[in-house]
Amino acid sequence: METAPYSEIYENSDPEQSFNNFSSSILLSDRMLTSSHGCITKQTGAEPARRIQKKNAARRKKKISSVSCPSLVSSVSKTSNSKDKSESKDISVPKRELHFRKSKAQTHRLRIRTVSERLSMLCLPRSRYMRLQQPHEYKMKLPLLVSITPENEKSERDRFMRANFNYNPFFVYRCAADERMMEKFNTPSDYHLKKAINIMDSVISEFGSYEEFEDTSGGPVLSRSQILALVKRYLKKEKLESEIKVNLSEDLLSTASMTQKKGWPHLTVRVLNTREYWCDGLLQHEIGTHYLRSCNNRHQLWASPIQREEMMLQHYNPTEEGLASLHSVINRPYPYLWRAALLYYVTYKAAHLSFRDLFADLGKFLKSPSTRWDYCVRAKRGQTDTSVPGTFCKDQVYLEGALQLLKHRHTLDFEMLMRLGKIAHEDVDRLSELSVLDNTRIPSFMMDMKKYICQLDYIAECNGLTDSVLWDMK
Repeated sequence: METAPYSEIYENSDPEQSFNNFSSSILLSDRMLTSSHGCITKQTGAEPARRIQKKNAARRKKKISSVSCPSLVSSVSKTSNSKDKSESKDISVPKRELHFRKSKAQTHRLRIRTVSERLSMLCLPRSRYMRLQQPHEYKMKLPLLVSITPENEKSERDRFMRANFNYNPFFVYRCAADERMMEKFNTPSDYHLKKAINIMDSVISEFGSYEEFEDTSGGPVLSRSQILALVKRYLKKEKLESEIKVNLSEDLLSTASMTQKKGWPHLTVRVLNTREYWCDGLLQHEIGTHYLRSCNNRHQLWASPIQREEMMLQHYNPTEEGLASLHSVINRPYPYLWRAALLYYVTYKAAHLSFRDLFADLGKFLKSPSTRWDYCVRAKRGQTDTSVPGTFCKDQVYLEGALQLLKHRHTLDFEMLMRLGKIAHEDVDRLSELSVLDNTRIPSFMMDMKKYICQLDYIAECNGLTDSVLWDMK
């Protein structure tokens, strides 16, 4: 028996009657399906029913995984009417899954992004992927002294020693240093060269060699535990135990350094060849000078670089390092400015010699190969090919600053120089009226200023720096 198509039935009959016929046909088909399903379950048993349940569960999982953007579903459900909501129940996640996701979002307070927010994220001017694809456009910004520290210093040192000092190291760096800063420190001065040589000659004439001077004046070499004990004792004496963290290192080029890490001051001390009688001077250099002056600087009007520029202040170096150099030797029985003088000499010679020739030239003042290596690396740092002349002459500020302060030791207010923070000694007089002295600190060895000035006089006398020699300087 042939039946007419649905279109003909709807066209030739009453709409209400056609709708009743259509709904009755749907009910009849549902009954036939349920009865047939019951027959199937009766005939085949429980195993096919379980298979059907597994298939339905797998279909539900596929539907859930096909919904890639929850925000799209949420945005559609908000804008659609009630009829669309009833139709979307067939393709949505089961109630248990919805309840689980809702409770998880509430506990973690997650916010689902809208479609416009997701599109705006895709339209960013530069994504992280683009940055990774073009690393040459983004240079790492590191502090100057960190960027010029060789990464292969240990391996090149071993190779240099095996070659019997007849080799020019080839240094590798983490990233390129600022060329403008390197140009600033590539032209050393020879103005104080004679004074530096005279200081070193006076030490050798009195003790015979630097190594003998080091053993006599510096005392025995300390272990790691002994270094930590002396540092803690010094911090307790200065009431700074809760302010500074202490680290020990074997790779540090200098004897110690004061740095800021995650907003917390860190003192790093080199373990190798740290002497007992020189340890206090090392701490007075880093903590008693650099750290306290930086703390005092925060209370002043010129704390920011912009304000310093507006007030036309001079750079705090060489005053900063010169004062620290004086504080390193102020309590020693033989307060020779040996290290400051040798650094001045080495940085000047490095501008005219290769690494190998500079190492040989230092044999006039130093016998130890390891000590000579350390000084040569400091002078040649920042240089890749050390076979050509070149230098990093920033280390000349130690002797230059110390000589300037000794020249004005009877007229300069050293207490104000400490309390005013990181300023040059030329700016002390004009900044004293603008200073904020509340909560500023000075080290314990500066409490008695009369004794302090007498100690400076002894430093000048011991190094052969008479008033006539000092006042002949510019």
